[in-house]
Amino acid sequence: MPKAVCLVSGGLDSCVSAAVAADSGLDLAFLHISYGQRTQVRERRAFQEIADFYGVQDRLAANLSHLAAIGGSALTDETIDLPQDQVDAEGIPVSYVPFRNSCLLSVAVGWAEVLGARRVYIGAVEEDSSGYPDCRESFFRAFNVVIREGTRPESQIKLMTPLIHLRKKAIVEKGLQLGAPLHLTWSCYRDEDLACGHCDSCLLRLRGFEEAGSEDPIDYAE
Repeated sequence: MPKAVCLVSGGLDSCVSAAVAADSGLDLAFLHISYGQRTQVRERRAFQEIADFYGVQDRLAANLSHLAAIGGSALTDETIDLPQDQVDAEGIPVSYVPFRNSCLLSVAVGWAEVLGARRVYIGAVEEDSSGYPDCRESFFRAFNVVIREGTRPESQIKLMTPLIHLRKKAIVEKGLQLGAPLHLTWSCYRDEDLACGHCDSCLLRLRGFEEAGSEDPIDYAE
């Protein structure tokens, strides 16, 4: 079967994106990248459990610690306060990790070229994200050009963003429809034992489940 590399952070969106790839009948390879984020241990655990759920044999856990060294984000620098209860605030939040997706995709595309994979899946969301500039559809269109220009002609790797225009409600509904293991996912930016329920990621997730008329299967501190 054709092979696809799926970027799996361990969060809701990446899990549903991987479920879309699985539903397409592709042979899956799972990639997880730690970059010094606050919840990297819990996220890696979620990645391994989701990979186990799908029976994925090709899995790679990489580390891009230079993103934490660069700093500039509340996800990697604990001296910067994470916003709480501000999910609809205007502007790019301090949780934005500068140019992160380009770094993650570079690893994914390189691995895809080695594996002979023709597809790279990422669970990026434009319409219901936190406003990160590297989650825009235009960014991924441009990156597909970079892939064509920077890989062997026979590689023919294409970047797939199946959730790019969905809101969290629709993502939850699609995950439930596809039988994705949403109970194994971790979205909290702040904590690793119980989800905080107040960071941008928790609030977007909770709103999505509420609007979908479904109960979030993970536990929250409040």
